Amino acid sequence: MNRKIVIVFGGVSFEHEISIVSAIAMKEVLQAELNYVFLDGERNFYYIPNERLNAKLFSSGKYKKCDKLTLGKEGFIKKSVFSTSVIPCDVILNLIHSGDGEDGTLSAMFDFYSLPYIGPRKEACAISINKFLTKGYASSLNIKTMNYQYYNKGEIVRVKEYPVIVKPVRLGSSIGVSIVKEEADLLYALDVAYEYDNAIIIEPFVSNIEEYNVAGCKIEGEFVLSLVEEPQKSEFLDFEKKYLDFSRTSTVQEANISSELKNALKDAFKKIYNTLFDGSMIRCDFFVINNVVYLNEINPIPGSMSNYLYKDFSSTLVSLSYDLPKIQNITISYDYVNKIQSAKGK
Repeated sequence: MNRKIVIVFGGVSFEHEISIVSAIAMKEVLQAELNYVFLDGERNFYYIPNERLNAKLFSSGKYKKCDKLTLGKEGFIKKSVFSTSVIPCDVILNLIHSGDGEDGTLSAMFDFYSLPYIGPRKEACAISINKFLTKGYASSLNIKTMNYQYYNKGEIVRVKEYPVIVKPVRLGSSIGVSIVKEEADLLYALDVAYEYDNAIIIEPFVSNIEEYNVAGCKIEGEFVLSLVEEPQKSEFLDFEKKYLDFSRTSTVQEANISSELKNALKDAFKKIYNTLFDGSMIRCDFFVINNVVYLNEINPIPGSMSNYLYKDFSSTLVSLSYDLPKIQNITISYDYVNKIQSAKGK
Protein backbone atom coordinates (compact mmCIF):
# COMPACT_ATOMS: atom_id res chain seq x y z
CA MET A 1 0.00 0.00 0.00
CA ASN A 2 1.45 3.35 -1.07
CA ARG A 3 2.31 5.88 1.61
CA LYS A 4 0.06 8.95 1.35
CA ILE A 5 2.35 12.00 1.39
CA VAL A 6 1.09 15.58 1.36
CA ILE A 7 3.75 17.89 -0.06
CA VAL A 8 3.49 21.45 1.23
CA PHE A 9 5.34 24.00 -0.91
CA GLY A 10 5.49 27.69 -1.81
CA GLY A 11 5.25 29.83 1.30
CA VAL A 12 6.23 33.36 2.22
CA SER A 13 9.90 33.11 1.36
CA PHE A 14 12.52 34.59 -0.94
CA GLU A 15 12.86 31.02 -2.23
CA HIS A 16 9.14 30.62 -3.01
CA GLU A 17 9.73 29.81 -6.69
CA ILE A 18 12.45 27.29 -5.88
CA SER A 19 9.98 25.44 -3.67
CA ILE A 20 7.70 25.11 -6.70
CA VAL A 21 10.59 23.63 -8.71
CA SER A 22 11.29 21.18 -5.87
CA ALA A 23 7.63 20.13 -5.68
CA ILE A 24 7.53 19.39 -9.40
CA ALA A 25 10.75 17.35 -9.09
CA MET A 26 9.12 15.14 -6.43
CA LYS A 27 6.67 13.81 -9.03
CA GLU A 28 9.59 12.13 -10.78
CA VAL A 29 11.45 10.72 -7.79
CA LEU A 30 8.90 9.80 -5.10
CA GLN A 31 7.08 6.49 -5.39
CA ALA A 32 4.11 7.24 -3.18
CA GLU A 33 0.57 8.59 -3.32
CA LEU A 34 1.29 12.31 -3.55
CA ASN A 35 -1.06 15.19 -2.78
CA TYR A 36 0.11 18.76 -3.25
CA VAL A 37 -0.75 21.71 -1.01
CA PHE A 38 0.41 25.16 -2.12
CA LEU A 39 0.92 27.98 0.40
CA ASP A 40 0.71 31.29 -1.42
CA GLY A 41 2.16 34.70 -0.55
CA GLU A 42 -0.99 35.62 1.37
CA ARG A 43 -0.64 32.45 3.46
CA ASN A 44 -3.64 30.70 1.95
CA PHE A 45 -3.47 26.93 1.42
CA TYR A 46 -4.66 25.47 -1.92
CA TYR A 47 -5.09 21.88 -3.03
CA ILE A 48 -3.26 21.39 -6.34
CA PRO A 49 -4.33 18.33 -8.37
CA ASN A 50 -1.34 16.38 -9.69
CA GLU A 51 -2.32 16.86 -13.31
CA ARG A 52 -2.33 20.65 -12.86
CA LEU A 53 1.06 20.89 -11.17
CA ASN A 54 3.21 23.03 -13.44
CA ALA A 55 5.09 26.30 -13.08
CA LYS A 56 2.66 28.32 -15.21
CA LEU A 57 -0.25 27.57 -12.87
CA PHE A 58 1.44 29.65 -10.19
CA SER A 59 3.01 32.41 -12.28
CA SER A 60 -0.38 33.08 -13.91
CA GLY A 61 -2.25 33.13 -10.59
CA LYS A 62 -4.62 30.42 -11.85
CA TYR A 63 -3.88 28.36 -8.73
CA LYS A 64 -6.50 30.56 -7.01
CA LYS A 65 -9.18 28.66 -8.90
CA CYS A 66 -8.14 25.49 -7.05
CA ASP A 67 -9.83 24.44 -3.82
CA LYS A 68 -8.87 26.40 -0.73
CA LEU A 69 -7.88 24.44 2.36
CA THR A 70 -7.71 25.00 6.09
CA LEU A 71 -5.39 23.29 8.56
CA GLY A 72 -6.68 21.56 11.66
CA LYS A 73 -6.26 18.50 13.87
CA GLU A 74 -7.43 16.24 11.05
CA GLY A 75 -4.92 17.70 8.61
CA PHE A 76 -5.70 19.73 5.51
CA ILE A 77 -9.45 20.21 5.19
CA LYS A 78 -11.44 21.03 2.06
CA LYS A 79 -14.84 22.61 2.65
CA SER A 80 -17.70 23.19 0.24
CA VAL A 81 -21.30 24.28 0.63
CA PHE A 82 -22.53 20.74 1.06
CA SER A 83 -19.56 18.74 2.33
CA THR A 84 -16.25 18.68 4.18
CA SER A 85 -13.39 16.34 3.32
CA VAL A 86 -9.83 15.76 4.52
CA ILE A 87 -6.93 15.43 2.08
CA PRO A 88 -5.65 11.83 2.45
CA CYS A 89 -2.41 11.95 4.41
CA ASP A 90 -0.12 9.62 6.31
CA VAL A 91 2.66 12.19 6.57
CA ILE A 92 3.40 15.77 5.47
CA LEU A 93 6.59 16.68 3.62
CA ASN A 94 7.63 20.25 4.41
CA LEU A 95 9.14 21.41 1.11
CA ILE A 96 9.19 25.17 1.71
CA HIS A 97 12.75 26.46 1.48
CA SER A 98 13.73 29.27 3.85
CA GLY A 99 10.92 31.56 5.10
CA ASP A 100 7.87 29.76 6.46
CA GLY A 101 9.41 26.34 5.95
CA GLU A 102 12.75 26.80 7.66
CA ASP A 103 12.08 29.50 10.26
CA GLY A 104 9.86 27.26 12.41
CA THR A 105 6.50 28.70 11.33
CA LEU A 106 5.18 25.52 9.70
CA SER A 107 6.90 23.24 12.21
CA ALA A 108 5.06 25.00 15.03
CA MET A 109 1.73 24.65 13.22
CA PHE A 110 2.21 20.95 12.54
CA ASP A 111 3.33 20.35 16.13
CA PHE A 112 0.37 22.33 17.45
CA TYR A 113 -2.05 20.03 15.65
CA SER A 114 0.06 16.89 16.33
CA LEU A 115 0.43 16.19 12.62
CA PRO A 116 3.25 13.87 11.47
CA TYR A 117 5.72 15.61 9.16
CA ILE A 118 9.14 15.25 7.60
CA GLY A 119 11.15 18.39 8.19
CA PRO A 120 13.15 20.27 10.81
CA ARG A 121 11.56 20.80 14.22
CA LYS A 122 11.34 24.26 15.80
CA GLU A 123 14.71 24.14 17.57
CA ALA A 124 16.47 22.87 14.45
CA CYS A 125 14.92 25.69 12.43
CA ALA A 126 16.12 28.32 14.89
CA ILE A 127 19.71 27.06 14.66
CA SER A 128 19.98 26.36 10.94
CA ILE A 129 18.29 29.46 9.53
CA ASN A 130 20.64 31.77 11.44
CA LYS A 131 24.26 31.60 10.27
CA PHE A 132 25.49 33.13 13.53
CA LEU A 133 23.71 30.47 15.62
CA THR A 134 24.84 27.74 13.22
CA LYS A 135 28.46 28.68 13.89
CA GLY A 136 27.89 28.53 17.63
CA TYR A 137 26.22 25.13 17.32
CA ALA A 138 29.09 23.78 15.20
CA SER A 139 31.63 25.12 17.68
CA SER A 140 29.87 23.29 20.52
CA LEU A 141 30.42 20.07 18.53
CA ASN A 142 34.10 20.87 17.89
CA ILE A 143 33.42 21.35 14.18
CA LYS A 144 35.27 24.24 12.62
CA THR A 145 33.65 27.08 10.67
CA MET A 146 35.20 29.98 8.78
CA ASN A 147 36.27 33.00 10.82
CA TYR A 148 33.68 35.75 10.67
CA GLN A 149 32.56 39.21 11.71
CA TYR A 150 28.96 39.86 12.75
CA TYR A 151 27.23 43.22 12.24
CA ASN A 152 23.77 44.62 12.78
CA LYS A 153 22.36 47.15 10.35
CA GLY A 154 23.67 50.64 11.13
CA GLU A 155 26.91 49.48 12.75
CA ILE A 156 30.24 50.58 11.30
CA VAL A 157 31.78 47.76 9.26
CA ARG A 158 35.55 47.38 9.23
CA VAL A 159 37.31 44.90 6.96
CA LYS A 160 41.06 44.50 7.35
CA GLU A 161 41.81 42.15 4.47
CA TYR A 162 40.15 41.35 1.15
CA PRO A 163 38.60 39.43 -0.56
CA VAL A 164 35.63 38.68 1.70
CA ILE A 165 32.15 37.30 1.28
CA VAL A 166 29.17 39.20 2.72
CA LYS A 167 26.05 37.22 3.70
CA PRO A 168 22.66 38.01 5.26
CA VAL A 169 22.46 36.12 8.56
CA ARG A 170 19.00 34.59 8.19
CA LEU A 171 18.83 33.47 4.57
CA GLY A 172 19.88 30.24 2.96
CA SER A 173 21.13 29.79 -0.58
CA SER A 174 23.09 32.55 -2.25
CA ILE A 175 20.46 35.27 -1.98
CA GLY A 176 21.93 38.61 -0.96
CA VAL A 177 25.46 37.17 -0.94
CA SER A 178 28.35 39.08 -2.54
CA ILE A 179 32.07 38.58 -3.00
CA VAL A 180 33.96 41.79 -2.23
CA LYS A 181 37.48 42.03 -3.65
CA GLU A 182 38.25 45.62 -2.64
CA GLU A 183 36.98 48.29 -0.27
CA ALA A 184 35.33 50.27 -3.08
CA ASP A 185 32.79 47.46 -3.53
CA LEU A 186 31.97 46.92 0.15
CA LEU A 187 29.20 49.50 0.52
CA TYR A 188 27.21 48.07 -2.38
CA ALA A 189 27.55 44.53 -0.99
CA LEU A 190 26.30 45.72 2.40
CA ASP A 191 23.30 47.42 0.78
CA VAL A 192 22.43 44.19 -1.06
CA ALA A 193 22.70 42.04 2.08
CA TYR A 194 20.70 44.47 4.22
CA GLU A 195 17.85 44.34 1.71
CA TYR A 196 17.18 40.83 2.98
CA ASP A 197 18.12 40.97 6.66
CA ASN A 198 19.04 43.41 9.41
CA ALA A 199 22.19 41.48 10.30
CA ILE A 200 25.13 40.19 8.27
CA ILE A 201 28.26 38.11 8.63
CA ILE A 202 31.49 38.68 6.75
CA GLU A 203 33.89 35.80 6.10
CA PRO A 204 37.21 35.57 4.25
CA PHE A 205 36.71 34.42 0.68
CA VAL A 206 39.01 31.59 -0.35
CA SER A 207 39.16 30.91 -4.09
CA ASN A 208 39.39 27.32 -5.35
CA ILE A 209 38.41 25.99 -1.95
CA GLU A 210 37.43 22.32 -1.76
CA GLU A 211 33.66 21.96 -1.31
CA TYR A 212 31.66 18.82 -0.51
CA ASN A 213 28.00 18.10 0.21
CA VAL A 214 26.54 15.29 2.31
CA ALA A 215 22.83 14.62 2.84
CA GLY A 216 21.07 12.15 5.07
CA CYS A 217 18.78 11.30 7.94
CA LYS A 218 18.47 8.88 10.83
CA ILE A 219 16.03 5.96 10.77
CA GLU A 220 15.51 3.70 13.79
CA GLY A 221 18.73 5.00 15.31
CA GLU A 222 20.87 4.32 12.23
CA PHE A 223 22.18 6.96 9.84
CA VAL A 224 21.28 6.72 6.17
CA LEU A 225 23.75 8.92 4.31
CA SER A 226 23.99 9.99 0.70
CA LEU A 227 26.92 9.99 -1.64
CA VAL A 228 29.54 12.65 -0.97
CA GLU A 229 29.22 15.23 -3.74
CA GLU A 230 31.83 17.66 -4.97
CA PRO A 231 29.72 20.45 -6.53
CA GLN A 232 30.69 22.12 -9.78
CA LYS A 233 33.56 24.57 -9.54
CA SER A 234 33.13 28.28 -10.14
CA GLU A 235 34.21 31.35 -8.25
CA PHE A 236 30.74 31.70 -6.83
CA LEU A 237 27.65 29.60 -7.47
CA ASP A 238 24.91 32.22 -7.63
CA PHE A 239 21.29 31.66 -6.66
CA GLU A 240 20.00 30.83 -10.15
CA LYS A 241 22.83 28.46 -11.09
CA LYS A 242 22.66 26.82 -7.69
CA TYR A 243 18.99 25.92 -7.95
CA LEU A 244 19.04 24.97 -11.60
CA ASP A 245 21.63 22.46 -10.42
CA PHE A 246 19.52 21.36 -7.46
CA SER A 247 16.48 20.71 -9.68
CA ARG A 248 18.21 17.57 -10.96
CA THR A 249 16.55 14.21 -10.48
CA SER A 250 19.36 11.86 -11.60
CA THR A 251 21.97 10.56 -9.16
CA VAL A 252 25.34 12.34 -9.20
CA GLN A 253 28.79 10.76 -9.26
CA GLU A 254 30.47 10.35 -5.89
CA ALA A 255 33.42 12.63 -5.16
CA ASN A 256 36.80 11.11 -5.97
CA ILE A 257 38.39 11.58 -2.55
CA SER A 258 40.19 9.44 0.01
CA SER A 259 38.23 7.20 2.34
CA GLU A 260 39.70 9.13 5.27
CA LEU A 261 38.28 12.44 4.04
CA LYS A 262 34.98 10.83 3.14
CA ASN A 263 34.68 9.42 6.67
CA ALA A 264 35.62 12.78 8.20
CA LEU A 265 32.85 14.51 6.24
CA LYS A 266 30.30 11.89 7.22
CA ASP A 267 31.36 11.99 10.87
CA ALA A 268 30.89 15.77 10.88
CA PHE A 269 27.44 15.33 9.34
CA LYS A 270 26.43 12.84 12.03
CA LYS A 271 27.51 15.18 14.82
CA ILE A 272 25.49 18.02 13.31
CA TYR A 273 22.38 15.92 12.70
CA ASN A 274 22.32 14.01 15.98
CA THR A 275 19.73 14.55 17.47
CA LEU A 276 18.65 18.10 16.71
CA PHE A 277 17.52 17.27 13.18
CA ASP A 278 15.66 14.03 13.91
CA GLY A 279 12.69 13.68 11.56
CA SER A 280 14.26 15.61 8.70
CA MET A 281 16.39 14.95 5.62
CA ILE A 282 19.08 17.61 5.62
CA ARG A 283 22.15 18.46 3.59
CA CYS A 284 25.37 19.85 5.03
CA ASP A 285 27.77 21.80 2.85
CA PHE A 286 31.41 21.60 3.89
CA PHE A 287 34.71 23.23 3.04
CA VAL A 288 38.01 21.37 3.35
CA ILE A 289 41.20 23.35 3.96
CA ASN A 290 44.48 21.46 4.45
CA ASN A 291 42.50 18.26 5.08
CA VAL A 292 40.50 19.93 7.86
CA VAL A 293 36.69 19.88 7.56
CA TYR A 294 34.78 23.15 8.01
CA LEU A 295 31.00 23.48 8.09
CA ASN A 296 29.76 26.05 5.59
CA GLU A 297 26.01 25.75 6.08
CA ILE A 298 23.17 23.44 7.09
CA ASN A 299 20.30 23.06 4.62
CA PRO A 300 17.37 21.71 6.68
CA ILE A 301 15.12 21.54 3.58
CA PRO A 302 17.53 21.33 0.63
CA GLY A 303 16.56 22.05 -2.96
CA SER A 304 14.59 19.11 -4.38
CA MET A 305 15.45 17.40 -1.07
CA SER A 306 18.90 16.66 -2.57
CA ASN A 307 17.28 13.57 -4.08
CA TYR A 308 20.12 13.31 -6.61
CA LEU A 309 22.61 12.48 -3.86
CA TYR A 310 20.84 9.28 -2.75
CA LYS A 311 21.08 5.83 -4.26
CA ASP A 312 17.41 5.25 -3.35
CA PHE A 313 15.85 8.55 -2.35
CA SER A 314 12.23 7.39 -2.42
CA SER A 315 12.74 4.38 -0.14
CA THR A 316 14.77 6.50 2.29
CA LEU A 317 12.10 9.19 2.60
CA VAL A 318 9.26 6.69 2.94
CA SER A 319 11.19 4.74 5.61
CA LEU A 320 11.84 7.96 7.52
CA SER A 321 8.11 8.72 7.47
CA TYR A 322 7.55 5.70 9.75
CA ASP A 323 10.13 6.84 12.32
CA LEU A 324 9.35 10.45 13.17
CA PRO A 325 9.82 12.14 16.57
CA LYS A 326 6.84 11.72 18.86
CA ILE A 327 5.34 14.69 20.64
CA GLN A 328 5.17 14.05 24.38
CA ASN A 329 1.62 13.47 25.53
CA ILE A 330 0.94 15.63 28.57
CA THR A 331 -1.99 14.50 30.71
CA ILE A 332 -3.91 17.41 32.20
CA SER A 333 -5.75 16.32 35.34
CA TYR A 334 -6.43 19.61 37.17
CA ASP A 335 -5.47 17.88 40.45
CA TYR A 336 -3.51 20.90 41.65
CA VAL A 337 -6.35 23.31 40.86
CA ASN A 338 -8.82 21.03 42.64
CA LYS A 339 -6.57 20.88 45.72
CA ILE A 340 -6.42 24.67 45.86
CA GLN A 341 -10.17 24.92 45.54
CA SER A 342 -10.64 22.29 48.24
CA ALA A 343 -8.24 24.11 50.55
CA LYS A 344 -10.06 27.40 50.04
CA GLY A 345 -13.34 25.69 50.79
CA LYS A 346 -12.21 24.58 54.23
